[in-house]
Amino acid sequence: MRAERADAARNRRAVLRATERLLAEGGGDHVSLDRVAALAEVGKGTVFRRFGSRAGLLRALLEERSGDLREAVTNGPPPLGPGAPARERLLAFLDGLGLIAERNAVLLSAHGQACADDKYGDPSYRFWHRHLSALLTAERPDLDAGFLAHGLLALFDGGLIRHLTPPGDPRHFTRSVQRMAMALLDRD
Repeated sequence: MRAERADAARNRRAVLRATERLLAEGGGDHVSLDRVAALAEVGKGTVFRRFGSRAGLLRALLEERSGDLREAVTNGPPPLGPGAPARERLLAFLDGLGLIAERNAVLLSAHGQACADDKYGDPSYRFWHRHLSALLTAERPDLDAGFLAHGLLALFDGGLIRHLTPPGDPRHFTRSVQRMAMALLDRD
C-alpha cells in the first residue's frame, strides 16, 4: 500500500475538520460537499474524489473517531484488548463505544441518516457488531449473539443519546447500556 502524499493528507485533515465544524454549527443537514469544500479551502472535486458522497464523508469521520477504539480492541492491553474475560471486555468495549457516542452524538445522527441504506455494511458498524457478537457468544453461547449485538448497537442513536444524557451526568447513557448488557447476559 502506498503512503498518502503530504498534500492529500493535509486535504483529508482539512476536509474532516470542516465537516466537524459544520456538524457542530448546524447538525447533519448543514453538511454538504459544497460547504465542506469551501470551508476546507479545497475544490469540490477533491472532496468528491476522496469521499465519494456526503455518506462517505461522514463514514470517514466516524472511522477516524473510532480508530483508537478499534486499535485498543485488536492490539491493546486488557480489559479492552485481548486477554481479559469476555464479560470484562464487553463492559470495557461498551465504555469505549459509549465515550465515542457521547462525544459525537451529532455525528452519529448525521451518519445514521446519510448511511441509512447501508448502515449494516458500514466498516465501523461491522467491526463493532463482529466484536460484540464474539464477546456475547463467549459469555453465553446459548443466546443469539448476532441479534443481541444488533440490539445493543441500535441504542447508539445520536438522538437517543442526547435525550438520555442529563446535563450533569455525561456518562449516564453508557452506564445504562452496560447495565442492560449485563442484564441480558444474566437472564436464564
